[in-house]
Amino acid sequence: MIEKSKVCHLVEEWLEGKDYFLVDVTVSTDNKIAVEIDHAEGVWIEDCVELSRYIESKLDREVEDYELEVGSAGIGQPFKVLQQYKNHIGCEVEVLAADGKKYIGLLKEVNEENFVLTVAKKVKLEGEKRPKMVEEDLTFAYNEIKYTKYLINFK
Repeated sequence: MIEKSKVCHLVEEWLEGKDYFLVDVTVSTDNKIAVEIDHAEGVWIEDCVELSRYIESKLDREVEDYELEVGSAGIGQPFKVLQQYKNHIGCEVEVLAADGKKYIGLLKEVNEENFVLTVAKKVKLEGEKRPKMVEEDLTFAYNEIKYTKYLINFK
């Protein structure tokens, strides 16, 4: 079986000096290799082809047969690495908390431990007849959520 660490090392070699970053590598027991990369401005198919050829040039099919798939992290898919959070600061995202509550808001801040989401909610202020929309910042630790994903908006 091809080792995941070997594939990760090859991808990191190819990424050196590029603005791309590694999102995920999976290697199944039957040597199906899936590599996901991302870039702040999107991923070009030509770069996926180039990375695929680079990996293939470093692995020997005569020694071990494999199936290789190189692609971008899917839009609308949950974030897997911190860089995806950083790239979406200021964007609308959906967060599913570990308790099952879903939040939609703007990704405001990101660091190694947690992130801040600005959400709008209706609040009835004292002395007011009707509730008003107010913004509230919610802080989430990464282990307190099930997922965060970019929200595609067609407005």
